[in-house]
Amino acid sequence: MAALAWLIIPCVAAVLATVWAGWAQRAPRATGDPASLAEHQRFMAAMERTTAADAPRERPER
Repeated sequence: MAALAWLIIPCVAAVLATVWAGWAQRAPRATGDPASLAEHQRFMAAMERTTAADAPRERPER
């Protein structure tokens, strides 16, 4: 019985690895262009707000 357990463990691991590899290589879900563009515009607006507020002030030269 112990030999059967030692044989089943690698077989189960191989099946799980195969399932995981198939899941990891799946094609990404396509988002519609309008939704993607709207997200990008919101991201750009947020980046402009944070960089404008956090912009380093000019230091006087020595």
